[in-house]
Amino acid sequence: MAMNKSHAPAAQKGVLGMLIDDHREAQRLFKEFKSAKDPARQEEIVRHACTALTAHTKIEEEHFYPFLRDADADAFGSLLDEATVEHASAKDLIAQLEAMKPADDLYEAHFTVLGEYTNHHIKEEEDELFPKVIDKAIDLRGLEKPMEDTRREAMSAKASA
Repeated sequence: MAMNKSHAPAAQKGVLGMLIDDHREAQRLFKEFKSAKDPARQEEIVRHACTALTAHTKIEEEHFYPFLRDADADAFGSLLDEATVEHASAKDLIAQLEAMKPADDLYEAHFTVLGEYTNHHIKEEEDELFPKVIDKAIDLRGLEKPMEDTRREAMSAKASA
């Protein structure tokens, strides 16, 4: 895919920056959970993290991953396959957490494992996938608005559920 050098770097920064901001927010929430002792606060953190992670996986699966696969399936295919499997595991844990309360057995363990999976996923994206997007000069211009729109829809759908 040809890159228009005057626009693509800003688009790369916007799209990758959006995903990195999501990563930092998730990491902050997992860290905050560890120090939260109040069950109501723990539940609030878990609810917020589950909503944010659900929106994040949705924008990656509906926009970012298909776009990269279309741009260069040979370069990105195996990384995207792994990421899709990691998302499935995270979605399963999120569904379990959403059905639980802080007093339930294994509540904290479920959230801790979700954090471990999420941190592994973040490391792979930031250390392998994102640098490859930059090195290959993938033009992400068309992704920013649809990703923002999908995030907004996903966050409001979760909030009203």
